[in-house]
Amino acid sequence: MTIPEQTAQLVAVLQPVLGPLVTRFRDAGHELALVGGPVRDAVLGILDLRRSTDLDMTTSAHPQQVLELIEGYAEAVWTTGIEFGTVALTHRGFQIEITTYRADRYDRISRNPEVAFGDSITEDLARRDFTVNAMAVSLLDGTFHDPYDGAGDLRRRLLRTPAAPEESFADDPLRIFRLVRFIAQLGFAADPATAAAAARMSGELSRITAERLQGELTKLLLTARPRPGLEAMVELGIADVVLPELAALRMEIDEHHQHKDVYTHSLTVLDQAIDLEPRLGLPGPDLVIRLAALLHDVGKPATRRHEPAGGVSFHHHEVVGAKLVRKRLRALRYSKQIVEDVGNLTFLHLRFHGFSDGQWTDSAVRRYVTDAGDLLPRLHVLVRSDSTTRNKRRAARLSASYDALEARIEHLRQAEDLAAVRPDIDGNEIMRILGLPPGPTVGRAWKFLKELRLDRGPLDHDEAVAELRAWAAREGL
Repeated sequence: MTIPEQTAQLVAVLQPVLGPLVTRFRDAGHELALVGGPVRDAVLGILDLRRSTDLDMTTSAHPQQVLELIEGYAEAVWTTGIEFGTVALTHRGFQIEITTYRADRYDRISRNPEVAFGDSITEDLARRDFTVNAMAVSLLDGTFHDPYDGAGDLRRRLLRTPAAPEESFADDPLRIFRLVRFIAQLGFAADPATAAAAARMSGELSRITAERLQGELTKLLLTARPRPGLEAMVELGIADVVLPELAALRMEIDEHHQHKDVYTHSLTVLDQAIDLEPRLGLPGPDLVIRLAALLHDVGKPATRRHEPAGGVSFHHHEVVGAKLVRKRLRALRYSKQIVEDVGNLTFLHLRFHGFSDGQWTDSAVRRYVTDAGDLLPRLHVLVRSDSTTRNKRRAARLSASYDALEARIEHLRQAEDLAAVRPDIDGNEIMRILGLPPGPTVGRAWKFLKELRLDRGPLDHDEAVAELRAWAAREGL
């Protein structure tokens, strides 16, 4: 099938949804074309509306005219981007953005354009990020527009800017980050001149807001296989600006090879965590487990010590790493929940290895489950993924040991309510038994009883009361 036939098929498939809109623009004498991902996918031979419910269009109509033309067609309208020529709307489950032809100029200080409306689709496509995204198909007559040979770059599996890369990246440095995201998403390579410009200009990403950087990092991590993009991110110096903790993992391996390449190990853990994601039972990729897998060892560079006997240690790297993870994710404006979840997984990821010989007491199992809380399924995935040894016997032993731990957890879960380990006596009864008013002493007593519950499991009421009275006597109450 030829490219015109592929793009014509895309237009035909979208006709039931877009037909009424196209008629309005045609009757008003305006051009309307589909651009971006759906066109790229159609040229690649992919026609899947599940991938194409977000539709970008470009038009000769100015924003106020667009608003008039979509009246009665749009189910909801957003005008937050109207000063940049964009009107957003929904229709029958599709998210549609219609942008007036643009010929922007940038101030090269921020990434905000000096908006200038253009006269032609060719001029508009010149300001797109990469040639593979600078193709369009007219919704009026099906004409395929590809002035910068995006189709050729798709065949070559190459990412290249329509304009000179230095000009494109200077206009909008976020395109440098998009480059590595598309490397991962499409499995393409960067054109040498484009890659060289990105490496030289990666420092320009400091002009971009943290929220924008976070958005691109998230999109990269949620691709099917983010590793190639992350590797390019480090090689081009993008990580030095956006995620320096990742770049810092490329520690020099000591001459005796007493520790693994932490950078490669972390990328392998991420690969393995992605393979294990189905265990979480979620409908799609999980950002929390992917961030935790990638960043769980970021405390190692700061804690590396060369021991007198010639070995290398990373004592308490999980503690240092949890602090670094929280600091970086806050700086990238991730939500409080994501910051805490990834930080806690980083802190807990070594807990299993203290008991990997299988000597788990019931008390240790209870504490493991209680400390993980709702993160327990993700902790299971992270710990299993963290085994990257090439020694098959050792790998099998670690896997069997974790299988045994999960079996112990399930056994105790059936015998006890591990999801809600609480003292056998609540605060009100503590006050009644000890004759205490509300205050910090009641909290100390409650904490003592919880620790006792974790150590010994459920106690009958009389035994719990006796233990409480004994504690109170030791405390001089």
